[in-house]
Amino acid sequence: MSLNSGQIDDFIVQHSLPGKFRKLIDLHYLPLATWVESRHLPGETLFIGINGAQGTGKTTLADFIRLVLELSAELRVAVLSIDDFYLSKAERKKLGRHVHPLLETRGVPGTHDIQMLSTCIKKLKNPGSKADIALPCFDKSRDDRAEPDDWPHISGPVDLIILEGWCIGCAPQADGDLIEPINILEREEDSSGEWRHYVNDQLKGAYADLFASLDALVFLQAPGFGAVYRWRLEQEQKLATVTTAHATGIMNEGQIARFIQHFERLTRLCLATLPGTADVVLKLNDNHDCVQSYSPPHNHIQM
Repeated sequence: MSLNSGQIDDFIVQHSLPGKFRKLIDLHYLPLATWVESRHLPGETLFIGINGAQGTGKTTLADFIRLVLELSAELRVAVLSIDDFYLSKAERKKLGRHVHPLLETRGVPGTHDIQMLSTCIKKLKNPGSKADIALPCFDKSRDDRAEPDDWPHISGPVDLIILEGWCIGCAPQADGDLIEPINILEREEDSSGEWRHYVNDQLKGAYADLFASLDALVFLQAPGFGAVYRWRLEQEQKLATVTTAHATGIMNEGQIARFIQHFERLTRLCLATLPGTADVVLKLNDNHDCVQSYSPPHNHIQM
């Protein structure tokens, strides 16, 4: 399975990637795409998850797998981001008033519309449906759900669904592990632990059911949480260059530093646990380069 030189060039340009990305494609992305294609059975919908901290390249990887499988294997592929299923700003404000103020900030389990996501996946999997399916979209520059008229569409059914997101496949913690705060945000704004217990309870419920339905999980392993801050700041700076001056959701460095503390607990949990439980792991260094791709011993997957 492969793409020609022109197709790879187009992909690199469209995603504003450096020339060295070709090596990443040859060594890691193409073998992974081949492995994903090998998992697909005719007449069925394969459901793959991609987990990675902010800035690890989840969207780029998902788009590449879609490109390869659509062009080389003639599969119909739907790529979903859990970010596009955030609750609306009004819904999160309501959650903040009635449960905990920190839930007004998008990101953690409990701030997504999992029912909407599950319904979307069910429609995409329906083998008898050829209907036009709208895929929800979230506008991060406004910190709110985009207007339905702006949502992309796909005709079902599809052969492969890729769901990417920073918390995909994350397991809940033991209640005792929630006692001690791990950063300033938790210590000063969640001193009672109510917020982190609420988030953990979400992982025990609807999120667990969703993650259990995955056929396989790919983990993009960041070198550490320190890199996540740098990469998330880079993301915001890029977002600022392509949005208007009226975009109210753009954050500065201080706001980013506080924002990622919402994700720190579960990001560190994923970094500690998923290298041993995901089906495929792509290990990254500080420069975003993939230095190794492998399957944990318990999976015995050939790539």
